[in-house]
Amino acid sequence: MNISFTDKQAEYIARQVREGDYQNASEVVRDALRLHQVYRHRVIEALRAEVAKGWDGPVSHRSVTDILQAKQSQDRG
Repeated sequence: MNISFTDKQAEYIARQVREGDYQNASEVVRDALRLHQVYRHRVIEALRAEVAKGWDGPVSHRSVTDILQAKQSQDRG
């Protein structure tokens, strides 16, 4: 597998190793992937919960236009 990093990312990885937080670059990348998995799982679960609330909630009789106009008024005021 070949992975390319930006200069900024490569420097961050090198700094983590240099400062002793990790033994090598592979550990930094593996940790980043683990954190990404946790983050992604939490985001997906939060979205599922919000969708469930929407499906289980009361029916709105407002149109999409009504909702957008209310939101725009809220943002202005």
